[in-house]
Amino acid sequence: MSGAPDFDRIKAAEARLDGHVRRTPILSAPALDALAGRRVLVKAECLQHTGSFKARGGWAAVSALPAAVRARGVIACSSGNHAQGVARAAAAHGTRALIVMPGDAPAPKVENTRALGAEVVFYDRAREDRDGLTATLAERDGLTLIKPYDDTEVIAGQATTGLEIAAQAAAEGVHAAEVLVCCGGGGLSAGIALALAETAPRMRVRPVEPDGFDDMARSLAAGTRLANSARDGSICDAILTPMPGEITFPVLASRAGPGLVVTEGEVLRTMKLAFQHLKLVLEPGGAVALAAALFRPDALSGDAVIAVATGGNVSAEVFARALSMPPTRA
Repeated sequence: MSGAPDFDRIKAAEARLDGHVRRTPILSAPALDALAGRRVLVKAECLQHTGSFKARGGWAAVSALPAAVRARGVIACSSGNHAQGVARAAAAHGTRALIVMPGDAPAPKVENTRALGAEVVFYDRAREDRDGLTATLAERDGLTLIKPYDDTEVIAGQATTGLEIAAQAAAEGVHAAEVLVCCGGGGLSAGIALALAETAPRMRVRPVEPDGFDDMARSLAAGTRLANSARDGSICDAILTPMPGEITFPVLASRAGPGLVVTEGEVLRTMKLAFQHLKLVLEPGGAVALAAALFRPDALSGDAVIAVATGGNVSAEVFARALSMPPTRA
């Protein structure tokens, strides 16, 4: 399905998700406030079912399919978080899920996807055409493709994160803030921007990406979609996409502020800080938004900032590397 969802579609997705996804908490810690020089509120989507916000979009998309179409099964391509969200929703609806994953996907994500009942097909991220392979498999088996970000219902599902942010931040006395969102293709960023436009218009989304994979930041600055030259080579596997989405980019171009970029070292230090002060386990791609809040304070405005911690599906080796980082002090 093409086109950005309107607010009615977002509310309809919220109703279908009720009882099937968690209303994740917003957390804070004085040490993080001191480091950032302002109040930092962290939306802990790493505590969502399947360990990431992708459970929202996966459920929204699968549940929206006509019963006869859904019964034939679904297919998705993902390094692991969208895979798990779609697999979980497909299993709950009693249908098949086939997932196309890069061969370098973290082992825990592969194992969890299979544990949810999905079949996994691997491809070479640097050399093979993921979309072409996925299209071939979908046609062969009569499966419905659920895209990771350029899908109306997926965006509507991710937008429910923004509905929660607006209500939870208001309860904390925060009505105006920049909302930092980890960004790959832009499904979550666009969804939150659409939700906040209706529920908290004084909040502004700022997409955040890892250094070297800042296609959204560069595209927003240029006013047109630009691609990344690299396809792999970052620990932030969850948000490595070729270029901004066709649906998501126009949404962010009209509703988001400039993109932000953080380094791998800052991401690893942020993972350690989140564990120390919030007791959260974050994966690298799920930590970039909080990293920007902590290490790019001069690029932000206002007395408070909201960072979405999008996922916690990290390998033991990478997490150990993060915990071994030197101390960070305000």
